[in-house]
Amino acid sequence: MSRIHENLDALEKRIQDACEKCGRKREEVLLIGVTKTRTADEVNEAVSWGITDVGENKVQEIMDKYDHVPGNVKWHMIGHLQTNKVKYIIDKVSLIHSVDKLKLAEEIDKRAKEHGITADVLIEVNAAGEESKFGTDIAGAKKLIEDVREKCKNVRIKGLMTIAPFTEEPEDVRVYFKELKALFDEYKDIKDDNMDFEHLSMGMSGDFEVAIEEGATMVRVGTAIFGARNYNI
Repeated sequence: MSRIHENLDALEKRIQDACEKCGRKREEVLLIGVTKTRTADEVNEAVSWGITDVGENKVQEIMDKYDHVPGNVKWHMIGHLQTNKVKYIIDKVSLIHSVDKLKLAEEIDKRAKEHGITADVLIEVNAAGEESKFGTDIAGAKKLIEDVREKCKNVRIKGLMTIAPFTEEPEDVRVYFKELKALFDEYKDIKDDNMDFEHLSMGMSGDFEVAIEEGATMVRVGTAIFGARNYNI
């Protein structure tokens, strides 16, 4: 059994245990394999063992790997997205997790309209207010949601995303996941052409179990699948 296979088996058990602990069904949580700095071969191995959705932080990495990975894989843009790079991935990703400004949403809207599609996005919320992270605050998220619904007819808001502060103790970030879930619940019953809250993207390798307990529908996991990243390659 390969390292990636072993890691995925162990990860699957942890996800199942977290779901059971809080009375949720396993199928309520989508595992997104985060493939930052990973090769197409590594991505394909993870796909062969059950990964269906892949998350990338950089546009260039999507472009480099896209044609070397099976076409049924769903790509997620989970990192900061510059407006001038939207055009490269608008027809390649199934979900953009990192919309935190109206200007970015408007560019996504423009490019989606050019392709005759509706782009699904998440609003990125910086729940902890960390200066080092992108994302809007809770009040800003509410304003952004309304602005996008009003002005971006080729964009559909599918929910929220957050990146919790790094901590050795996952319990320390539970409060931020609770806060995001509360915001999610304010909008989950509003469904129209421009909004349908399905996804709550929160939790990574160090804290995904707490995120699942607090309502995450998507967890973004890289290190627990592939091991520590080598940024020198």
